[in-house]
Amino acid sequence: MGFEQIIFWLLAIGTIVTSALVVLPPGGKNPLYGALLLIVSFFFISGLYVLLFAHTMAILQILVYAGAIMVLFTFVIMLLNLSKKELGDETKTLAKGLGIVAVVAFGTKMVVMLEGQALNIQPQPLPEGFGGVDALADLLFHNYLVPFELTGILLLVAVIGAVVLAKRTL
Repeated sequence: MGFEQIIFWLLAIGTIVTSALVVLPPGGKNPLYGALLLIVSFFFISGLYVLLFAHTMAILQILVYAGAIMVLFTFVIMLLNLSKKELGDETKTLAKGLGIVAVVAFGTKMVVMLEGQALNIQPQPLPEGFGGVDALADLLFHNYLVPFELTGILLLVAVIGAVVLAKRTL
């Protein structure tokens, strides 16, 4: 096993563990812990992008998701200031049990599928400019201009909503 594979597995396991801890205790019981664990998960995902030579996506992952969006989430969580009484006690329901069974079944199926494909994968050369700013900007501003603009409008509305909520007197 090479150095890159070891780093990949460390990053992949870190991503899976921190993502699971977002919804499991301690993150599942405290929304702020969940948000912080999600930020750590985003950093692990950024490391996976670096291994794929998509350095621009790695930086955008940190700036956009771990930076801007999670700051907004954390702001809303702190603005709500939920107490343990408001969060309620953890209950075990049938839906949670079925969810656990579904996750285990999906994970098992995914492992079996990936083991079968692992022997047949041939590395492909990367296209010219892969992971660079030019290729990303070309796709973003030519093929996805309308969704990009709509996302900007959505974020503007979210910020305005947060300001209105923050200024509202209780």
